[in-house]
Amino acid sequence: DDGTITYGPLVLTVAPKEGKANTLLADHLFSPSLLLAELIERGIVDLNRKAVVELGAGCALPSLLAATMANSPSLSVITDYPDEGIMRNLSNNVERNRKHYREHSLVHCRGYEWGTDTNPLLELLPRYPNGSSARGFDVVIMSDLLHFDRSHDVLVHSLTSLLRKDPIARAYIAAGKYTPSNVCEHFVQEARRSGISLVEGEVDGVWRGSLGVSGGGLDPEQLGVRKDMCRWWVGQWVNV
Repeated sequence: DDGTITYGPLVLTVAPKEGKANTLLADHLFSPSLLLAELIERGIVDLNRKAVVELGAGCALPSLLAATMANSPSLSVITDYPDEGIMRNLSNNVERNRKHYREHSLVHCRGYEWGTDTNPLLELLPRYPNGSSARGFDVVIMSDLLHFDRSHDVLVHSLTSLLRKDPIARAYIAAGKYTPSNVCEHFVQEARRSGISLVEGEVDGVWRGSLGVSGGGLDPEQLGVRKDMCRWWVGQWVNV
């Protein structure tokens, strides 16, 4: 196994096991990314013609898979910590698979540290005819970030700064069951205090994706096991 993962047409690698990639766990494909990818493939997570941003993307499986689907986003901004090794791998994944993205689907990757100024990301949003831009993304994706419990405050800050203040805007957040329940609950409470309600979705232990997945010891049985190790939430503004 050379560390390459394929999902449908995508060929992905993870960052080398060194430096920030090691400490920030960007050197693995964790189960929550697989769960979100399956939900996107099945259309349960609807990103059709949406402007999407992913935080702490790692190898960016959910966002890149979405860009290949018939109901793909109009814009995907894929971000991770601005470390040379992490960003080199992320950029390589984005460019290697560019030929598979739908024609109307723009894909960018950017270095971004949680809690810092979101304007460079917001400036990538499309402009209206009058020259103004939409002040927020339709969708924010966060895969396996909740275990960074000391970063919940900056994660919530980034989430609330990036998610468009609109009743139909959504956050899709997944975590592994290895993240303690009290840690997940703390994030849910912090998000609620900032105006975003998170409702937990259901997970069964059966892999229901139809695209081929290989690498990393992944087969349908193992995919089902890894899916069952996850939790996920849908977030939306409470009062907008």
